Amino acid sequence: MPKRDTPTLFTPAPLPVSLLDDAERLACLRLIRSSQVGPVTFRELINHFGGAANALKALPSFARRAGRAVDICPEEDAVAELRAARKVGARPVFTIEPGYPPALAAVDAPPPLLYVKGRPELLAAPCVAIVGSRQASAAGTKLSRLFARELAESGLVIVSGLARGIDAAAHEASLAYGTVAVLAGGVDIIYPPEHETLQARIGEEGCLLTEQPPGFVPRAKDFPRRNRLISGISLGVIVIEAARRSGTLVTARFAGEQGREVFAVPGHPLDPRAEGTNQLLKSGATLVTEARDVLDVLAPQLARQHKGLTEDRLASFTPEPAPEPQTTRASEPGDRERERVLAALGPNPIDIDEVVRATALDAREVRIVLMELDLAGEIARHGSQMVSRAVR
Repeated sequence: MPKRDTPTLFTPAPLPVSLLDDAERLACLRLIRSSQVGPVTFRELINHFGGAANALKALPSFARRAGRAVDICPEEDAVAELRAARKVGARPVFTIEPGYPPALAAVDAPPPLLYVKGRPELLAAPCVAIVGSRQASAAGTKLSRLFARELAESGLVIVSGLARGIDAAAHEASLAYGTVAVLAGGVDIIYPPEHETLQARIGEEGCLLTEQPPGFVPRAKDFPRRNRLISGISLGVIVIEAARRSGTLVTARFAGEQGREVFAVPGHPLDPRAEGTNQLLKSGATLVTEARDVLDVLAPQLARQHKGLTEDRLASFTPEPAPEPQTTRASEPGDRERERVLAALGPNPIDIDEVVRATALDAREVRIVLMELDLAGEIARHGSQMVSRAVR
């Protein structure tokens, strides 16, 4: 979302960043896997209650205030998931601990949990994504290799989606320097099948990244979520060959929404594989024909922006203390406040600041009510700052 020029009434607090012990890690996973707990509610619950374990304990009574029970993930299910991850060589990384990609942490509603296999330090380095057609031309494949190798030699980590064509060429050319493959399924699921060897090599020499648990077989709707991760961990996205209707263009759209640079390599007007890239150029993408073009655009932010993302995230958190045992329900918003918030909401998304103004409640009360309503399924989140009444 674009940055605001004026102060907001409601500013979501960033999450704490600290090492997690086994108990807190298990609590984080159980919280994420509990019903009605999405990325925004996960963050708000942890901030409000001072940690995942505290939030998990308070969740049943907190949800009942909104009139709906929450199915909490059983401990044995979470233990089994973590055990399965260890078995395939993956480890979980939560937004509240070091190792989470700093660029992704700065996007709107980042995934609370990622599974990582391979070299996690690559996620902290400046990344650039290279994506494109699965039915790539020989020229497109060559360009993908050239961009990937030269950018990797310059110190950038190359990110792509391990698909056929452009993606595979980018991974292969940058594997010796540093590459991240973002998956739509679990790290142990091979897709496409012919990339079994490449995926195994990236899992050892590069880094495999996914928000899905081990054993998860991707569905069509999971690939756009993968594309959002590809652009989210990158400073920019380079598109090499894309048809007019292409998943690659979804990645470019996410990049634009996340404030990333969008680069496109022009193609012949009669080649269907160039329709998407040429349309991106008409829409304002930066035209590039060699790696130096990308480096020239990214140069001003490579050190400053990437370093700033990490420093801001580490320095700006002041957690809200967990409620004291004597805290009574009267100190929290009640039915009257919930009714006022619901009355201010409609089917169209509205900024939370406007809800605060319309209800004349303070931002803390609105935040708590929205958490309750989210758990009850009464509202829909559209990023961290936009909400609407749930459509039934």
